[in-house]
This record gives sequence, C-alpha cells and structure tokens, in this order.
Amino acid sequence: MMRRATSGVELLGSWASPYSIRVQIALNLKSIPYEFIEEKFYTSNKSARLLEANPIHKKIPVLIHDQKPISESLIILQYIDEAWPSNGPPILPSDPYDRAIARFWAAYVDEKWFPAFKELEKASGDEARGAIVERIHEGAVLLEEAFVKCSRSKAYFGGDSLGYIDVVLGSYLGWIELTESATGLKILEEMRTPRLARWAARLSLDDAAKDVLPDAHKLLEFYMMVQHSQKQLQSIDV
Repeated sequence: MMRRATSGVELLGSWASPYSIRVQIALNLKSIPYEFIEEKFYTSNKSARLLEANPIHKKIPVLIHDQKPISESLIILQYIDEAWPSNGPPILPSDPYDRAIARFWAAYVDEKWFPAFKELEKASGDEARGAIVERIHEGAVLLEEAFVKCSRSKAYFGGDSLGYIDVVLGSYLGWIELTESATGLKILEEMRTPRLARWAARLSLDDAAKDVLPDAHKLLEFYMMVQHSQKQLQSIDV
C-alpha cells in the first residue's frame, strides 16, 4: 500500500476509523498513491491542518487532492470514482438503478445497521441487549439478501471487484470482529449468512483492503485507550 504522495493526494484520518479505512480501500482499489496523515480524532485538540481542511464538521476523514479538501467519507468515495475514472475498476455502478441501490445499502449500513453495534455497547439488561442483538442479526440477513441480488453470483457486491457497498461495509469488519470477540456473538456466520461470511473472508484478503483493515486485538487496545482518555477529560474540573 502506498503511503507517500506522488500525485498530490493526502488523507487526514485514523488507522482505527472505519470512515478513514473505506477511503484508503478506495484509493488502493484505484492504485492512487497518497500520503496518510494520522489524526487523533478522539481528543478535543484537533490539529490545525484538520481544522483548516474541514472547518464545518472538524472531523476525519478529509481527502486533500491538489490542495483542495473533500470531507465526508461517502462523498469522498464518489469523488475518487469520478476524479480517477480510468484508474482501476469503478466503485459505483454505471447503471443508474444499480447505482441507486448501492447508495441505498451503503446508507443502510451507516445509518441503521452499524449504529446498533454502538447501542449494544451501551445497553444494560438482558432484555435490552437481546433486542439489539436481534436487530443486528436481522440486518445481517438483509445484507445477505442484498449481496445475492447485487453480486449476481460473483465475488463481491460490486461483481468481480470491490464496489461501493463492499468498501462501505468492509470498512467495519475489524469492529465487527471486535464485537464478536468481546460479546461472544457470531454476526457474520456460515449458518445464518453463509455468503456474507465468505464475502468477509474474501474481502479481508483483497489487495486493496488487507493492509488497512485493523486487527481486532489492536482495536481493543485502542478502544480501551480512548475510553481512559475520555474519562480523564471528564474528570478535569473546568
């Protein structure tokens, strides 16, 4: 994976952020050299570079292409696809209907499915946790069905190569694995979602993704560090 920019491309992000990871996968998929600049997004002290590049939301990721910043991960993915149309496979389908469907499922993952994982982390009581787990499993089944329709019996949602849904959903694989390890749940499993389970294993070995998808154990250490850092900030009497 390229880390030094030779084409005027920089990425402000974090190795642990799924939203940064998806941009890295897209850049790798398009074989675009870039410089990755690590940002400590979990602190209140944002870097001057980040604040200048994204003054509205003040968050990662930010893609900087020829000194022009682009914010919000889904917008960045679409920008990459349009800015480098001849590099590698297309990220979004060319057919308008297929493109709309890809955007729909990407939004579902970001706005409905993965937020349930965060709810599970904060839930108390067996009943509340059970209801959230059921939603996660139901969502996985829906994504399995979407994979069958979108992939058309090929390796990925995007067909023969990674596409928009693959990049978006795939960016969460490390955090999904961490959740499975921490809770004992099996979310993407052969029994319930066999095609999605095989898709996840396949994507983890893909050249565009394998070097940027984080290890679950490393993510756990990072998560504990962030929790400790936030507790320290909360304990400061201001």
